[in-house]
Amino acid sequence: MSQVIPPGKGNVRAPQPAAVRQPVRSPAAVIPQVSLSDPSQRTPLAILGGLILLLVLAYLDMFALTRAEWGDPLYSHGWIVPVFALGIMWLRWEPFGPVPAIERWVGVGLLAAGLLFRLVGTYFSSNPIDRYSFLPALFGVFMIVGGYRIIRWAGPALAFLIFMFPLPSRIERFIHPLLQDFASRCSTFALQTMGIAAYRQGNVIHVAGLDVPLTVAEACSGLRMLTIFIALAVAMVFLVERPWWDKLIILLSAIPIALLVNIIRIDLTGLAYLFVGQDSEVVKLLAHDWAGYIMMPMALGFLWIELQILEHLTIPVETAQLRPVGGARGVTVPVR
Repeated sequence: MSQVIPPGKGNVRAPQPAAVRQPVRSPAAVIPQVSLSDPSQRTPLAILGGLILLLVLAYLDMFALTRAEWGDPLYSHGWIVPVFALGIMWLRWEPFGPVPAIERWVGVGLLAAGLLFRLVGTYFSSNPIDRYSFLPALFGVFMIVGGYRIIRWAGPALAFLIFMFPLPSRIERFIHPLLQDFASRCSTFALQTMGIAAYRQGNVIHVAGLDVPLTVAEACSGLRMLTIFIALAVAMVFLVERPWWDKLIILLSAIPIALLVNIIRIDLTGLAYLFVGQDSEVVKLLAHDWAGYIMMPMALGFLWIELQILEHLTIPVETAQLRPVGGARGVTVPVR
């Protein structure tokens, strides 16, 4: 007797395992590409340029005094700081967008605060207050035009402008002796470590074999190298695409690298005097003129070595968005 097989029951397949779900990456947000020549950008750029021009005219006497300070070799880098700031702003530029009224009022408050500080600096004849009041006023102008959005990409460049102003005289007088003492102590120790008989009296280093001792003057304290290299390190942090801890290490290492390079310069000068002679015109030219040009490439070389070390110590980790089976929430896991 034949058995009747119900429809659909003839071919019974074994249950197949559920397909393994692949990581689902969320699509990247599409950022509209808007150029500076776009009509929507012309009006805010024109307003921003006009307000900056008016602000510079209001601070014209302050800039005249600052320009005179740039004649000092210690602050001869001041004229190039605005150029660097414009470069940082160009590389980080983002299009202007709608600005809430409250953000514009915050900008008005910053501008008013900056101008008020300038009045205080003028009343008490304080050049540092007068100079530094320009920065909050400039931030206020940018806030009025672009709100918080413009501060996110232009803020680092605006803050970088602080390096174009000379240090307050009180801070300069306080730092110079400390740097001179540190440079003379470390240079003497380095010469002694190399087996050269040397001892220190204040900021004067006596070296066996030299008729005239080495004097670590204010120009040799390393303050100029320190200010310039810190400014370069800050600019690099704004521009490089590295993790935040790498950027922090770059900033913290700027001071020891600048001090190390200055110590190397002093010791190389002493060695050149010792083995070539203090009467050599070439050695004098090297010690007083060429050394300043050698220090910056040397410091940048140390910074490059540091970046290479950090490149091998840190491993970038990407993330993938997984959608688990039977769950409504995604899980982010690292993908190496």
